[in-house]
Amino acid sequence: MNTLEDLRAGKLAGATRLQLVEELTTFPDEIFTLADTLEVLDLSNNNLADLPDEFASLVKLKRVFLSFNQFKHIPAVLAKCPSLIMIAFKGNQITEFAEHSLPTSTQWLILTDNHIEQLPESFGELTQLRKLALAGNRLTTLPCSMQHCKSLELVRLSANNLTHIDDWLFELPKLTWLAFAGNDFNKAQSLQQVSLTEAQLEAFSLVEQIGEGASGIIHLAKWQNNNVALKLFKGAITSDGYPLDEVSCCLQAGEHNNLINVLAYINNPLQLGLVMELISKDYQNLGLPPSLETCTRDTFAKNTDFSANEITLIAQQMIHTLAHLHANNISHGDVYAHNIMVNADHNVLFGDFGAATNLTTLTGYQRKQMQLIEVRAIGCLIDDLLNVCSEVSARVDHLVIIAQQSMNTDITKRLTLTALTEKL
Repeated sequence: MNTLEDLRAGKLAGATRLQLVEELTTFPDEIFTLADTLEVLDLSNNNLADLPDEFASLVKLKRVFLSFNQFKHIPAVLAKCPSLIMIAFKGNQITEFAEHSLPTSTQWLILTDNHIEQLPESFGELTQLRKLALAGNRLTTLPCSMQHCKSLELVRLSANNLTHIDDWLFELPKLTWLAFAGNDFNKAQSLQQVSLTEAQLEAFSLVEQIGEGASGIIHLAKWQNNNVALKLFKGAITSDGYPLDEVSCCLQAGEHNNLINVLAYINNPLQLGLVMELISKDYQNLGLPPSLETCTRDTFAKNTDFSANEITLIAQQMIHTLAHLHANNISHGDVYAHNIMVNADHNVLFGDFGAATNLTTLTGYQRKQMQLIEVRAIGCLIDDLLNVCSEVSARVDHLVIIAQQSMNTDITKRLTLTALTEKL
């Protein structure tokens, strides 16, 4: 964190990154003194409502974070920024999204939790866009021009007012992680007719926080004289959608050896929750989340090294798990190493249904395409693990081919889940 005082005093000369949280209502002109070096600007958690025309003079700027401010429109000056690849406006009150207001160089766009009712037809110009977060807006349709965004890999459309999804979205050649729960055509209405136990929040004794994700906080808790993991959801909407949809998808997924076991749920009007089996400390996260540089692809701790046999074991279990989910008309939407837990024997536990979607309302063709999208996620997972594999062998070469076939941008030539099982 930096200060405006230090910036004005010239102490930040030559800085490539700047973060200011000072209840700003106007853009500080002093930032322009860094025009020749500044690459990352974070002005989130202020009270800004606009950007000056001079903003485009920040010619080296690659990433700008303007989340949790007072913006009601996307400033058109952004389109004039020559190096900008990442833009974040999460948690503003944006209603106006004018034509041609973003640079065509944009690769990562975060507009979660705003009031956007319509995307501009010029959205199709964003042909380099890889990551798009639009959950929690008021979209009723998507512009047909968006089918030209053929670099899209991750798309979040949950908690909008979409009445349907067109086929072209499922046909984007690189789409790998897709979530669209909580729209008008597929929103979970309740948790009725669930065979699992409904528990009361008062029955739990919270011991300590043991984890936190985008949608909720996980506690170690006492329940019926047992230690359990209790996930309590944060609020009415998360970065991936509505908590009710996440709980509903998690319950619909059913039981599987590689899924974290759900014991009960909490359906309090003021607090939704999931009661899960406490995972042994023998299990650790397989990977780390993507970085700013990798955008959509996972990262790994230094000195991580997987063998071909280990990668095969993990991939086999994940394929079986996804086949089970899709048999129950659920897509996971977030198949990543950082969402997978493994023990020393590389047994897999998989959970976190924040980006899951109920596929029941889709056509048969769309459900088939959704499977192929998640096959691509498996391909990326294998590819990521191979990037931290030092082994040189025929088996590694075989895995490379499987990853390539699973990630094929010609979807008609992509492996199915069944074919993947046979290949491995």
